[in-house]
Amino acid sequence: MTRSSKGKRGYNPREVATREIKQTFLIVCEGSKTEPNYFRGFRFPGLVIEIKGLAVSPVQLVDEANQLVQGKEYDQVWCVFDRDDWPIDNFTGALSKARAKGIKVAYTNEAFELWYLLHFNYHDTAIGREKYKAKLTENLGKTYFKNDPTIYSTLKAKTDTAIHNAKRLFAQYEPPNPAEDNPSTTVHLLVEQLLRFSR
Repeated sequence: MTRSSKGKRGYNPREVATREIKQTFLIVCEGSKTEPNYFRGFRFPGLVIEIKGLAVSPVQLVDEANQLVQGKEYDQVWCVFDRDDWPIDNFTGALSKARAKGIKVAYTNEAFELWYLLHFNYHDTAIGREKYKAKLTENLGKTYFKNDPTIYSTLKAKTDTAIHNAKRLFAQYEPPNPAEDNPSTTVHLLVEQLLRFSR
C-alpha cells in the first residue's frame, strides 16, 4: 500500500524495491556442521540468514525451529534434515509437523551428500553414506571430508547443474514418498529461494 501527502507520492520507488528484495531466513539444520557450513556460503546483500546446527532428530528439529521463531520475524523458516537411519515415524512426523506449523523443509534421502553429488552428475541409485564420500572424492579430485567450510565455494559454479538434476530426480517419484524415495532431495527448493536474492 502506498501513502500520499498533499498530493505528493509518499514513497520512494527505489526504497520499495530495496525492501522487496531484503529477506530474512532462519535455517535450522539437523547436522551441526556439514549443512550449516554449506549454507553459510550464501552471502548476498539482499539476504540475512540465521543458521542453527542442532544435531537432533527431525521431529526435535522442527520443535526447536518453532521455538526459535517465537517473538521474531523471519520471511522464510526452513528445516534441513536427512532420512539417514531415523525411524520412519520420526522422519514423516517431522514433515507433517513442519507443514502444520508453516515451516518449509529441505530433506534428503538418504544423506545431504546426495545434494553435493548432484552438482556433478545425475544420480538415481540408492547407495550408502560411505559411497557418497568415495564418489565425491572422485568428482572433486581431492579427498572429501564432512564439515568442509569451503564446500559452497567449491561447488558454487555447478549449482545450476545440481538444481536441474535434483528436479529431474524428484520428478521421477509420483506421487512422492519422502521416507521411501531413495535417493531424493528437496534441498534445491531452499537453494532456489536463496539464489533469488543473489543479485
